[in-house]
Amino acid sequence: MFEITKEELDKLKTYTDSLMNHVYWVEQTFDVVPNRNHIATCINFVDRQEYREEFCRELINTIPDWIYNQKKSKEILDKLSAKRGFANASSELSTICFEKFRDRNPKKLFTQGQFGELLLFNFLQKFHSAVPLLRKMPITTGTGLERNGSDAIHYALSEENKNLIFLGESKAYTSGTFYSAVKQAVISILETYENHRKKDIGLYIYDDFLEEKLQNIAESYKDGTLKNVEVHLVSIIIFNETEVYDKNDEAQIKNDIIKIIESRCKKLDKKIFESVDKGLYPRFNYIFFPVWELDKLIENFQIGIGR
Repeated sequence: MFEITKEELDKLKTYTDSLMNHVYWVEQTFDVVPNRNHIATCINFVDRQEYREEFCRELINTIPDWIYNQKKSKEILDKLSAKRGFANASSELSTICFEKFRDRNPKKLFTQGQFGELLLFNFLQKFHSAVPLLRKMPITTGTGLERNGSDAIHYALSEENKNLIFLGESKAYTSGTFYSAVKQAVISILETYENHRKKDIGLYIYDDFLEEKLQNIAESYKDGTLKNVEVHLVSIIIFNETEVYDKNDEAQIKNDIIKIIESRCKKLDKKIFESVDKGLYPRFNYIFFPVWELDKLIENFQIGIGR
């Protein structure tokens, strides 16, 4: 039976440190179902200043890792470097990756989705030590159309060497209520759970954007021969926040933002969770990400990738 070690998995993680320097997060319980620890995040503050520009820039810098696995990136860089030199080749690789974001309509809607999916790609690695098993972006570039299916499928090993499959869904809302955002996130992740083997694993496990060391993991999961498996569900809910907070000092600002998320969760009508099989409760994971003037942040992201 093919096996992979934790050390080998760690080497497949992409670089997230510079992005996470500009993200503040806590892990705690919130008044949601299931009643367990979830993650609340926001753009980081240093003193009284929000590092929005830095956050956006570092998020954009992770795009090449989202699109190409390590082997493919090296192949492209080697070919380009032979003609251009390494620095020029690295710049050209980034340009190629940014091109994959362009020429889609409606632009704002599509970019909004990509923003959330890219954030999810990084957060799954940071918070769950789960490396990309399938990459969604290469799948959509051939047709120029959005693909129905998981926003992310990542893989990890537990301390007990269980095979952990993480299915991720991202929802970014520049308008609408927190209630509607969470409700849609629950519906979406349940649909992903029901359909991912057919719409994702079954269709794309033989494509060349999978890491070689994970190919057998994906094939074994599809064939039903992967043992000791747990499927976990991760929803990142990126929502436009409008509540005003005082900007006295860094600690107070961050504490107030967490309190805002707590308040939003407490007011939720718990009926939105009634469709969830109670057996799935231990597998549900939420990441709450409030952004003030989210539409402007999406615009900056769009400008940064040259859309």
